[in-house]
Amino acid sequence: MVTYSELLDEAWKARARAYAPYSGYFVGAAILDTEGRVWTGCNIEYVAYGLCLCAERTALSKMVSEGVRSLFRVAVVTRDGGFPCGMCLQALLEFAGDPKSVEVIVASELDGAKTFRLSDLLPFGFQTGDLKRT
Repeated sequence: MVTYSELLDEAWKARARAYAPYSGYFVGAAILDTEGRVWTGCNIEYVAYGLCLCAERTALSKMVSEGVRSLFRVAVVTRDGGFPCGMCLQALLEFAGDPKSVEVIVASELDGAKTFRLSDLLPFGFQTGDLKRT
């Protein structure tokens, strides 16, 4: 299994590939799936900001497009330890299984890394069971 440190290293490598010419805010993410594979992503900006892709959703898209549907741990790295946005947290929740068991590591250039549970970062996330079916 990929270690905590190795997952962070992969996220830092992904961050180096980020395309953020407008904000200058570079983000890298690495997802460890339940079978031990790592999927990486970086943020991708466009001049039309609404079309931008976050690093977390880029990594998640790569994972899902290869047929994987279950994640175990996520690492996100930025210069200042910024947290994943609500849209990314909701997207991660879709493939989390039990959000109380999924770790989200948030790391910065200056302050090191801190680990949270997905359920703590998105305590009222919308899940399949919340859909009303008629």
